Amino acid sequence: MEQDRCSPSPRDSAQRNRQATAPAVAARPERLSDIVENGLCVGCGLCQAIAGKDRIEFVITPEGRERPVERRKISPDDWQRILRTCPGIRVEGASSELCGHDAESDRIWGPYHRVCLGHAADPDVRFRAASGGILTALAAYLVESGKVSFILQVRASPDRPVRTETVMSEDGASVVRSAGSRYGPATPLASIMDALDRDEPFAFVGKPCDVGALRLLAREDGRVARHCKAMLALVCGGAPEFRKTGDLLDELGLREDEISLLRYRGYGNPGRTRIETRDGRAFEKTYLEMWEEESQWCIQNRCKICPDAIGEVADVAAADYWPGGAPSGEDAGFNSMIARTPVGRDLLRDAEAAGAIRIVRELTMRDMDDTQPHQVRKKESVWARLAGMRAAGHLAPEVVNLRIRELARERPMAANLAQARGARARVRQGRMTEPHAMLPGVDGWSEKEDGAGLKG
Repeated sequence: MEQDRCSPSPRDSAQRNRQATAPAVAARPERLSDIVENGLCVGCGLCQAIAGKDRIEFVITPEGRERPVERRKISPDDWQRILRTCPGIRVEGASSELCGHDAESDRIWGPYHRVCLGHAADPDVRFRAASGGILTALAAYLVESGKVSFILQVRASPDRPVRTETVMSEDGASVVRSAGSRYGPATPLASIMDALDRDEPFAFVGKPCDVGALRLLAREDGRVARHCKAMLALVCGGAPEFRKTGDLLDELGLREDEISLLRYRGYGNPGRTRIETRDGRAFEKTYLEMWEEESQWCIQNRCKICPDAIGEVADVAAADYWPGGAPSGEDAGFNSMIARTPVGRDLLRDAEAAGAIRIVRELTMRDMDDTQPHQVRKKESVWARLAGMRAAGHLAPEVVNLRIRELARERPMAANLAQARGARARVRQGRMTEPHAMLPGVDGWSEKEDGAGLKG
């Protein structure tokens, strides 16, 4: 089972060590803080897009999480829309209408039309982007071909490179400049209404939970289906809290305001984590040095019980291709790709024909098992983990059409019991809850203390 918390670092403080008391649990959340305090928020930003920035503000908490705070009362209608679309509390798999009646389906990996190995055709994109640059290449192809007007995606903030911001990239060069993994909080769906208000075709690139929320929003807002022409997802190992980055800066003795570049991956596969300072210093760590100790990953609680980290409702989901599940060194960069819908199948075909991507060979889902074994383990374990949470009286996400109960039935009873008991124990120890999110300058802490105390 995954470790649940980062080891203490030198920057632990009173804010960082705030105790999360177990919130009162209802059958459904009654307020926004119920979702946050039960450790179910993924920080996607959709609730703010629905209710408005005047009612919901996102803050970086002292623990390093990006979380919503209700500034003004959310209207009853907006609250119901949040309940129907929040990926923290509702996760749905693909319908036959979405994936097509001719799609194949795998017990672990879900619906698909094609699974293959490839990379960006442009050597520079392949080198700069994470893995083989497939998501960057597909997004650049979509906007350069005129199929969409812009790409809604995230990138490192130019002014504060440690932070992540959402952008609408209107040309291929902008897409490429935004390439690379972001191992920290991001709220890409906070901008979804702005994207829809443009009344133009666009594509979205994000985590599986972001894409799942966008699919749910499509039921509420017909503009999503009309304007969002493709949804692309990375196969996700979990979204770290800001503490992971803060620990790295502390280790190097750096302040946030000294940083001119922070690149987590890319410039090779998997590439080195690289930090540059405004006075010309540079620091690097290999991927394995950065991620070798799982207890130091600082993954959000909600990610550890994610029923869909593999992008089952994306048009295309792209993953690292590392036989055995971890890189053995640097290589030229490859991605496994799952085309899940007819839109995704056609996108891979058209992008290959246009010379934007190169398909090396077809894969099977057993290749996916070998290169992403942790996804297999999580998918098989998540039903029991959720059952353990519910047994302890904790709020848990509602999961639909993702086969998690069926997968649990195939596992030994002892394995399910171990997962359920582990989850129940974490609930009882208070490890599945979060302190309430606070507004800087209002609730007794300074904005300078955000991100688990990032200095600067």
